[in-house]
Amino acid sequence: MLKALIVILMLALVASLGSGFYYLMLDQGDKTKRRTFHSLGVRLTLAVTLMGLIIYGVASGQLGHRNPWDGGPIPMSGKAPEKE
Repeated sequence: MLKALIVILMLALVASLGSGFYYLMLDQGDKTKRRTFHSLGVRLTLAVTLMGLIIYGVASGQLGHRNPWDGGPIPMSGKAPEKE
């Protein structure tokens, strides 16, 4: 569930970025229209929410890494190596 929310927020960030670019090109610096500014506010809110979700996921253990080299040393069988 958490990973799905993260993906949805990332897609919403990309959509907000696209809408901001669209409004920037459409308004061409018109001071009375603040749609680009509002798009930036939405994008900032989405980014802060996304960072909060990722921090929560790592802190709760729902998100993490499962790399084989992070597992620690492989335990030995308890026998000493034989010398010839």
